[in-house]
Amino acid sequence: MTTISMSEIRLKLSELANRVIYGGERVVVKKNNKPAFALVSMEDVELLEQLEDEIDIKAAEEALKEGNFVPLDDLVKELGLKEGDSNKDA
Repeated sequence: MTTISMSEIRLKLSELANRVIYGGERVVVKKNNKPAFALVSMEDVELLEQLEDEIDIKAAEEALKEGNFVPLDDLVKELGLKEGDSNKDA
């Protein structure tokens, strides 16, 4: 994995982007000598999101098994929403 400073990335962004896109390389960018963020391929991002989804599904299944959930109607009341508002952003 490549590590680069914030000041260096300004000069080499195009080169690094190509290495990430075409070579699958991961680049850690440091700010004040500490890792701040990373440049990764979209393939890596999609994999991370898939793993996060799997973790969320497992946690939801466990909560349902243990009875640790709040019925939707109760949640709507608790949040002070009107009936039908729960599907507004779906």
